[in-house]
Amino acid sequence: MRAILSGLHQKKKNQELEFELIDVPGSFDNLRVMLLETTSLASVTVPVRRIIDNNLIRIQINPDQLQFKAFGQSEFVWQLFLAFNTADEQVILQVESEYLSDRHQLSLTSYYQVNSDAEGMATFNIHTKQPEDEFTINSVNLTEDSLNITGYNRINGQPIKDQKVILKTRESDARLAYSTSAGSLKTLFMVNIPLTDLPSNSVADLFVQYTVGHEQVEQRVILARSLEGQMTQSVLPGGRMVLIEKNINNGIVIKEFPAPSFTEKVAAVPEKLQAVADLGRMIQDKVNLQRMRWLFRAGHRPYDQPVIVFESFGGRQVSDSPYAIYRLFTELYPGFTFIWSIDRSLKKFCKQNQIPYVVRRTSKWVRVLEKSSYWISNARFPAWVKKPPYVTYIQTWHGTPLKKLGLDIENVSMPGTTTSKYHDNFVKEANRWDALISPNDYSTQIFRSAFGFNNQILKVGYPRNDELINTDPDAIKALKERMGIPLDKKVVLYAPTYRDNQFAEKGKYTFELPFSLDDFKKQFGEDTVLILRMHYLIANAMDISNYTDFVYDFSSHPNISDLYLVSDMLITDYSSVFFDYAYLKRPILFYPYDYHLYKDELRGFYLDYEKDLPGQIANNENELLSGIADCLKHPDMSEDPKFMKFYNRFCSIDDGLSSLKVVNYVVHQIEKNG
Repeated sequence: MRAILSGLHQKKKNQELEFELIDVPGSFDNLRVMLLETTSLASVTVPVRRIIDNNLIRIQINPDQLQFKAFGQSEFVWQLFLAFNTADEQVILQVESEYLSDRHQLSLTSYYQVNSDAEGMATFNIHTKQPEDEFTINSVNLTEDSLNITGYNRINGQPIKDQKVILKTRESDARLAYSTSAGSLKTLFMVNIPLTDLPSNSVADLFVQYTVGHEQVEQRVILARSLEGQMTQSVLPGGRMVLIEKNINNGIVIKEFPAPSFTEKVAAVPEKLQAVADLGRMIQDKVNLQRMRWLFRAGHRPYDQPVIVFESFGGRQVSDSPYAIYRLFTELYPGFTFIWSIDRSLKKFCKQNQIPYVVRRTSKWVRVLEKSSYWISNARFPAWVKKPPYVTYIQTWHGTPLKKLGLDIENVSMPGTTTSKYHDNFVKEANRWDALISPNDYSTQIFRSAFGFNNQILKVGYPRNDELINTDPDAIKALKERMGIPLDKKVVLYAPTYRDNQFAEKGKYTFELPFSLDDFKKQFGEDTVLILRMHYLIANAMDISNYTDFVYDFSSHPNISDLYLVSDMLITDYSSVFFDYAYLKRPILFYPYDYHLYKDELRGFYLDYEKDLPGQIANNENELLSGIADCLKHPDMSEDPKFMKFYNRFCSIDDGLSSLKVVNYVVHQIEKNG
């Protein structure tokens, strides 16, 4: 017998769930639906009172029953089971899903969705602690003459009254209000804003105003998904243009400005020619790839003497743990041959620093890889790179996992692959590694499960963190002077993760800091500076030109450990940088301003984000500024029980000698194979 969730209907405050039964046995009794919450293991049982035609059943449940304050949870994932008794046994079936719902708002701060997991089984997901100032819309589009917005017009089945969309201009703070009308479906509203109402050269934000029950509410309009597939550009009569963009908090921004003039279009020709050149290079790369595959299939013999090849982040950097191992190797064993696998753009850097190199995807690169004895890398080589049996491949990896990896990602939504294919490729690549470096027991367990890894794990800590343990205060002072950071001021480091939804269209990224630099400067500017470490795709999209007296952008700085060492505290969100920063026993503040959206859209976390972190969580800008003030007052976390519990779990095995342990491992292999 099979049970399939086939429908969901609003019944006042209850939700009616409909199940289709297939291959029903002749007789059964005590039919019931059981719900099991995956984190707390709480359970709810609902007896089935309505059976329709023997193969369709319905139950009603109040979502309030499926959320509770125990354990501090804010997210609840309920699996559904159908249970019944036959003459011979008690049967429990997990319910499959043929029904996927959009979000159903339960209150201003909570909503639910019905989904299916990677195996196609039904889940009933409830999300609480949604910010009170956000209203999620379904779509936003531009036509030739209007801005069209659709969204839900009810909360938990209760109609929203007096609903208006507010267009608020940033420059003048002027407000234009537009009443909503019924949409194409009865649960949706629609509003059309004439583009002629937009002031010239303006930037405007969208808000919504309405009454629910006896409460009047104003919230900013957000769109949780990307703008892809929606019409985001319109040209007006008179040479004007309107654009829709998203800001850092997923809010909708409307920009009105002059369309490009003929001169500006001419100026853009080089950019278009560059696009043609880029296309030509892409075709050339594909031809070169076929040549690389052929070269790797050719027979090669190893060099007579040991040759060690290093690579960091696919050749884009000379950095991280491979670089720490390389530096110690050259100090202790300069008689070995060391070669860096690099992107062509790093040739100048390597020449200036006397670093021997070979450029990736060249004939020489293939020969060096195939004839060398050891590969040391922190990321994966392409699958078409052939690893000879005489090569020892040491994978340093590049961080303690917070977000799920490899086989632990249940649904892979990357273009050009499927979940099954992605998992297979990950396992094949991982088991080319002869040894994998791990920083702690937590990571070791995850690497085994996420990579399907069956070879040797070296639990020695990350070599890149040796300098965090070995650098003294005088060296930190000298580092600050080289970087141009004032010695008499405290330093706050902001290093957030990169978000896939931070793009307006393909190749164009937008970014705003999720807090006011004016407010930061007003409160901390006299004795504190802010340093930024942003993802390279969005670093160039920031404009901090008005704040150069106290904001420093180190997004392109090659060694992030330098930024850790010179800072007095770290602000981050979902980036795994905090695992390394904790070695310094300095305060860490978490600012997940879009937590409820990010957690749903991305691949989930290994840790309980709300319980296991080594610092405070700030949910909005006021809490952020308050948290910064508190952290700067307590620069040493070695007496903080929660922090030290985290430190002992994730940092304690690293004694500052990780690089030496890896070097000794390689030398032992060389002597053994001698």
